Amino acid sequence: MMLAKNTIQARLTKKGTGGTQKPSVASARKTLRERAGWWGPSGGDSKLSPWYGPDRNKFLGPLSGEPPSYLTGEFPGDYGWDTAGLSADPQSFARNRELELIHARWAMLGALGCITPELLAAQGTPIVEPIWFKAGAQIFQDGGLNYLGDSRLIHAQSIIATLAVQVILMGAVESYRNNGGAPGGFGEGLDKLYPGGAFDPLGLADDPDTLAELKVKEIKNGRLAMFS
Repeated sequence: MMLAKNTIQARLTKKGTGGTQKPSVASARKTLRERAGWWGPSGGDSKLSPWYGPDRNKFLGPLSGEPPSYLTGEFPGDYGWDTAGLSADPQSFARNRELELIHARWAMLGALGCITPELLAAQGTPIVEPIWFKAGAQIFQDGGLNYLGDSRLIHAQSIIATLAVQVILMGAVESYRNNGGAPGGFGEGLDKLYPGGAFDPLGLADDPDTLAELKVKEIKNGRLAMFS
């Protein structure tokens, strides 16, 4: 809603000044609602309309009924389902959305970490214990845990030290993310959930339509990973 408002204001400002200034990024692009066809059939985009807007796919298809008023289809992964009303409050909605996305990304990394050692072991890589729920117990053995069988890569011998390092590193990362940047200005001014910039070296999110589609794919795969 704020993006659409800012877009309209930018266009009115440009028209009123009569100058030839370069339009802002917000005014040069269609808003998410316009791309999803929220302003009528003529402005619709069949590529995004199944995932965004009032005519998006719902969690039970045609049997879903009318979704709650606060689930408007503006955000990726909104299928109109909140029977418990957990996101009725806007602040709770924003917080739950952030928590879900962060946990979804960790779950996808975890799923990859569970599968990869088994695949490598099947190809002959010397991994002492490729089964994920058994691998951690190696830290209590003599010599500790050598990931991929090489102590130069990842070596862990103290569960206390490992826990301390994780708490310190993760605490620092989350603190920088919530505060809007790290020391030296790195990451300053970037979005907390979709920062882009240095975090998107391949430029996958340069196109706004592609970014909107990738957001849906990310949350769908993340939910599946959390369930797994």
